[in-house]
Amino acid sequence: MPKSRVLLIFLLLFAACNSNLVFSEYQANSGGIWSKEDVKEFIFTEEDTISRFNLFINIRNDNQYPFSNLFLITDLNFPDGTVVRDTLEYEMALPDGKWLGKGYGSLKENKLWYKENIVFPLRGVYTLKVAHAMRQNGTVEGVTELEGITDVGFQIETID
Repeated sequence: MPKSRVLLIFLLLFAACNSNLVFSEYQANSGGIWSKEDVKEFIFTEEDTISRFNLFINIRNDNQYPFSNLFLITDLNFPDGTVVRDTLEYEMALPDGKWLGKGYGSLKENKLWYKENIVFPLRGVYTLKVAHAMRQNGTVEGVTELEGITDVGFQIETID
């Protein structure tokens, strides 16, 4: 293998590493459809009660996604049983229909801010539950089968 290829591979691997990454997990949606009953659950253990962290929800969507935004409901369960619930809205496309996020072709990945500059107050096991809360305009019932969301992820990074 030529030295230039070895160097290129090394540089790509080095650039892909995130030294601040503490936790990262993705869960795929079968057929790119996120069922309303399919609550994604991410379990992680945190022992550091001093450092500050940024938390992200990562969404991969394709061209089948029919909306320009995304509503999520999250429950962050603490080791002592405390639950913090949030209703979140994220913009997924520009007004002209161009997808936000990174990626080539029809698949885009969005790294969405969940919580910024937080300190975990307790050592132990935490659980983040993520569900979508999408509805068609003018309807009360939620969308039961949300097309176009291929993967849902959760990521924790330390702050320098």
